[in-house]
Amino acid sequence: MENLTHLDEQGNARMVDVGGKASTLRTAIAEGYIRLETETRKLIQDKLMKKGDVLTIAEIAGVQAAKQTAQLIPLCHPLLLDKIKVVAQMDDQGIYVNSEVRCVGRTGVEMEALTAVNVALLTVYDMCKAVDKKMVMHGIRLLEKTKEPI
Repeated sequence: MENLTHLDEQGNARMVDVGGKASTLRTAIAEGYIRLETETRKLIQDKLMKKGDVLTIAEIAGVQAAKQTAQLIPLCHPLLLDKIKVVAQMDDQGIYVNSEVRCVGRTGVEMEALTAVNVALLTVYDMCKAVDKKMVMHGIRLLEKTKEPI
């Protein structure tokens, strides 16, 4: 079990000690998609959804979620995030969400980027569920993870 960083010698779950690691510039980019019915897309485009501006609210929800990742994911380190960018764009099949998260720290920000995308998509789902019973979220994945010396 020496390769599993979240387990101690006895196999118990633990938070990884990153105290001895050097701080580096950490960036992660994630994406995801939600497929929507034609009528739902039209309502969103015309800003006629009863719960408000779906794309803007989804982006804000994604930003808020990234900031709360350590409270949502057990054993995830709380991080001081320098940048959170969430973009929700509609196309002819649904909404594509992309997130970029950055910090200077001792551990990566991929969980924050993925959490941002997931919550943004869930927000779209919540805002559209009254009019669209066929929504499907898919393709949620990490696109890039980097660390650079500072």
